[in-house]
Amino acid sequence: MIGNRNIFLVGPMGSGKTAVGRQLARMLRTPFVDSDAEVEARTGAEIALIFEKEGEAGFREREREVIDELTQREPVVLSTGGGAILHPRNRECLGARGAVVYLQTSVAQQASRVRSGRQRPLLAGVDPAAKLAELMAIRAPLYTATADVIVPTDDRKVKTVAECILRELRARGWESRSDVTASRA
Repeated sequence: MIGNRNIFLVGPMGSGKTAVGRQLARMLRTPFVDSDAEVEARTGAEIALIFEKEGEAGFREREREVIDELTQREPVVLSTGGGAILHPRNRECLGARGAVVYLQTSVAQQASRVRSGRQRPLLAGVDPAAKLAELMAIRAPLYTATADVIVPTDDRKVKTVAECILRELRARGWESRSDVTASRA
């Protein structure tokens, strides 16, 4: 049985964590937070600039602080950055404070999704598909080990993925705030 009413989304860039997180939050009438957006809001700088000025290590430390704080909120749907899973403390906070959902996505799907959109510092000046494959080789075992539920996202609509997540979590005993309220009525 999965305790806590929080849902934390992990997975690679381009897996749909932000879009799915927003959809889940709407469905559950729960606050949604994106950890990357929160880092940007707190620093007043885009992630690409943070990487440029402080390096990946500086960004990861800011990310760790934000994730530690955001995972203590309840209820919350939290979308994490693709590399958040690298820090042991982040994995600990995520695993202890909510249901962790790994949005599993192929490298081909990631490459297609990240081709346009916001800047991605880890893909600057490199072959995106090769870099995504390299990152996936390192991170996939961490996503899998941390996740309570693994949901594939390739060629699936956001709403379908969100509905699948809720089905899977509820099958494992997870309850949202609206589930708890309805059962008390």
